[in-house]
Amino acid sequence: MAVKIRLRRVGAKKAPFYRIVVADSRYPRDGRFIEEIGYYNPLENPSVVKVDADKAKEWIKNGAQPTDTVRVLFKKNGVL
Repeated sequence: MAVKIRLRRVGAKKAPFYRIVVADSRYPRDGRFIEEIGYYNPLENPSVVKVDADKAKEWIKNGAQPTDTVRVLFKKNGVL
């Protein structure tokens, strides 16, 4: 099972809001997930990112691969 840490889009049309989730890579973007570890709101100025760093580090230690976008968000927040 390839586990990814990725963004799950919620929110209305033209008003994106993302949850940072741990999910099997075979599931659809907004489909089933294992655990929610934070959120990202790009519409705020500056954009708001809240991540449970302990859970994120634990998942990465166990082999979960963050997507490129999530990797950038983690670096900005000091998770990686």
